[in-house]
Amino acid sequence: MMDPEVSLLLHCGPWRGLQQSQVQVELSERFNRQSDAALERHIEEVWTARVSKEPWLFNGAKFRLHSFHLAPPPGLPSAAESSCRTPSCQDSAGGERTASEPAPVLTLRVGLTSYKDYLGTNWSWQVAELCRRGEADFSSRQALLAHPLGVGAVMCTDDRQVVLIRRSQKVAEAGGKLDIPGGHPEPKAVCQSLSEENINMTLLEKSPEAVVSELFLSVCAEIRDEVNVPLSSLGEPLLMGLALNHSSAGRPSIEFHVRCSLSSAEVKELYWKGGAEANESTDIVFLSAAEVLGLDSSSPLWSELCPSAKGAVLLYQTVKPHV
Repeated sequence: MMDPEVSLLLHCGPWRGLQQSQVQVELSERFNRQSDAALERHIEEVWTARVSKEPWLFNGAKFRLHSFHLAPPPGLPSAAESSCRTPSCQDSAGGERTASEPAPVLTLRVGLTSYKDYLGTNWSWQVAELCRRGEADFSSRQALLAHPLGVGAVMCTDDRQVVLIRRSQKVAEAGGKLDIPGGHPEPKAVCQSLSEENINMTLLEKSPEAVVSELFLSVCAEIRDEVNVPLSSLGEPLLMGLALNHSSAGRPSIEFHVRCSLSSAEVKELYWKGGAEANESTDIVFLSAAEVLGLDSSSPLWSELCPSAKGAVLLYQTVKPHV
């Protein structure tokens, strides 16, 4: 199924998803965005204008996805590589595998960026020109873009209901649309003793395991804060793949499948009690797993989904982690 708002960069369908032990990160300043003086001035101008209208905005550090490497298990020689600019949904051997075969190791190549840089690049009115310049100067349309890495979850209740929340009209993106619980992993969580402005790659490079842990923990924290379910009710996140949001110039997100031991009725009751981020949504919606698997662009509900939810649904349909 094709949708102009979203595409899949990677799916883990042949293995029904990847566990945390099968994911690692390579951290380096080489994976930061490229820049020049003119772009830095533009970013500063965009940020100043936005903060003057929305003084509550906060410029936090974010992880930037540069590319990934999918290495096969020992004994299999081939591997798949991709950057954020090239959708690639092949498995490591370029063909189909069965779920019973050993899963590969996924290496995410990660740099640093910030929310300010995101607004001044991915959300800039000059984004098309930035993509053109990136291709011309660095052979990558994404080279000048912030591309902060997001996380999202297809959360399934004990009675096989998938949780969607309706985004508040007051949020910055996709107000009023249906979404999955999600957000961003935070470098601050790895460098807790530092202020945001002092977070740097030199320190992060010393803690790659902590970064991987944050990728997986952050999606559960987002579920807790947005849906108001306890962490103790959530199973280990299963990485389904990577989706690109083309409404924000191909911003990447890791989409997970997370099981919840609570029923949909229990989740609904907790949601309406209000969690830490209750102001970000106005309603909760449940779809059966079968309904989610049957969604396509002709479904009336499809147009109500924001791009991040569409990407997660496409991955859920492809990976089928519940089977």
